[in-house]
Amino acid sequence: MATSSPRTVEEIFKDYNARRSAIVRALTFDVDDFYSQCDPDKENLCLYGYPNEAWEVALPAEEVPSELPEPALGINFARDGMNREDWHSLVAVHSDCWLLSVAFYFGARLNCNERKRLFSMMNDLPTVFEVVSGRKPVKEKPAPESGSKSRNSTKRSIDGQPRSNPKLADESYEDGEEEQGDTFCGSCGGGYNSDEFWIGCDNCERWYHGKCVKITPAKAEMIKVYKCPSCQKKARQ
Repeated sequence: MATSSPRTVEEIFKDYNARRSAIVRALTFDVDDFYSQCDPDKENLCLYGYPNEAWEVALPAEEVPSELPEPALGINFARDGMNREDWHSLVAVHSDCWLLSVAFYFGARLNCNERKRLFSMMNDLPTVFEVVSGRKPVKEKPAPESGSKSRNSTKRSIDGQPRSNPKLADESYEDGEEEQGDTFCGSCGGGYNSDEFWIGCDNCERWYHGKCVKITPAKAEMIKVYKCPSCQKKARQ
């Protein structure tokens, strides 16, 4: 149990973002491990995300009422009765609800303007469902010199620096900076930051922090066609 609860808008948002990152990881990079832990033959299981960005599939809290709002109960029972991707999406939707409930449980003593600011900060991130289902795909942007609707033979990082061989979206973007602000990491869900190195997947066209997929700028220069961990897993199945 936590020794102290987050109280300010910033503290609550930090807690929310950490729990959310944990759940996103469970449903993306660690999805095979998560799937195997949700055995339908076991008792009611829940998916928890923690402030240290760790996730856990576990039985619900025994105390009533619980210290915090509880996640959806019995996610394991529906596992084998649904299409796998649909089941992941269902867990993601319930997880989004749980994350909001925990955040506003902590924010119960905030005033109206503080609650509004907290929700705005959370709403700037894609939901777990959007990340897992791909409902909000991240498109690569043409470099300023590449024209509006052409495909370029140079792969670029998100800040426009050359890498090697990419797919560029078949759409023009009038305001590159504004569009970059709508870009989120396919792993942790974090927003675009020009101070960080990013790499785009040539298969699903999502962007990732280099640190999240363990790719450095030097290593990216040696990659002709990059596939993210999720696409690599799908190719092996």
